[in-house]
Amino acid sequence: MSHQRWMSEALRQAEKGRFTTDPNPRVGCVVVVGEEHLASGWHEFTGGPHAEVNAISSSQVAPGADFYVTREPCSHHGRTPPCVDALIAQKPARVIVAMRDPNPQVSGRGLEKLRAGGIEVIESVLEPEARKLNRGFIKRMQQGMPFVSLKTAVSLDGRTALKNGQSQWITSEAARRDVQFLRAQSSAILSSAQTLIDDDPRLNIRLSEQDLQQRLEVRQPLRVVVDSKLRLSGAEKIFDSDGEISIYTLSADEEKTNRLIGAGAEVKKLEESVAGHVSLKAMMQDLAAGGINEVHTECGQGLAGALINQGLVDQIVIYMAPHLLGSQARGMFDLGEVDDMRQRKNCKLVDIRSVGTDLRLTLTLENS
Repeated sequence: MSHQRWMSEALRQAEKGRFTTDPNPRVGCVVVVGEEHLASGWHEFTGGPHAEVNAISSSQVAPGADFYVTREPCSHHGRTPPCVDALIAQKPARVIVAMRDPNPQVSGRGLEKLRAGGIEVIESVLEPEARKLNRGFIKRMQQGMPFVSLKTAVSLDGRTALKNGQSQWITSEAARRDVQFLRAQSSAILSSAQTLIDDDPRLNIRLSEQDLQQRLEVRQPLRVVVDSKLRLSGAEKIFDSDGEISIYTLSADEEKTNRLIGAGAEVKKLEESVAGHVSLKAMMQDLAAGGINEVHTECGQGLAGALINQGLVDQIVIYMAPHLLGSQARGMFDLGEVDDMRQRKNCKLVDIRSVGTDLRLTLTLENS
């Protein structure tokens, strides 16, 4: 059988950890002897056994097998021992990997140790697919920044809310449910104080373990709010639901800070600002330093436009509904005035599909 077939199966195994492994990467492993698929494993949760160990534990693995792993076996001690040592102990004929460990401090060391043990190593099998599966982890390891996805729901004429702010509901129930899965795979959900004041969302996951096809309890991503002046009261619905909340601000107002801490939030005052607002880059760097891989963003046109203008958005997901809201309704992104076509923001459409009565468009930006 081809390497691509078995690595595809290993990637399918890794995909099982889509909602549970954070902040660890999603990794899968398949063990093959000749043409026989002997064992499979995947990394399920932080602190738990890694994919290779789970595969070895699931079956009797004889020497001379081929191991297909979606990421280079770890070579350092963390919460678990190095996987590369467990592999060497099995005396495999070959270890086929999709990609190297993106951590620059350890990248390549696991492969070197395998080769030093007399094991043949084959690299870069379905590497683009493996990188896409762990895009946030890779960006955090290599750039110290999370992968940022900006989601918006719009009408056919590109409007996100009426002039008076009313926006519920532009898209169908099917589209809103689809968004829940995007939230569930993220490390954090980002919004603005203005959105919380206008719409009062909880920004949490309302799917069950059965919906996500997992045995673990549903993980609630960190909720992150940009509130430069601490305008939130602490009575918003976000404070009345499970999950951690971080508020980024420029305000040193002790009374407001204590009020929000009392409501259950962590308040982080940043020293860096941009035009009187929280420095979004500094915020993203702080989130990455705390282990945040992927940021899913749901906000109004102000924060959305600022994220785009500051080059912080990797992906835009647009749910487009078959409605017309008129020229006075609110737009998607406040990018400021563009008076020259050379100043436009260029996007690439990478996916389009139907979701209920709506269309879901996934795009990347030129800076991505």
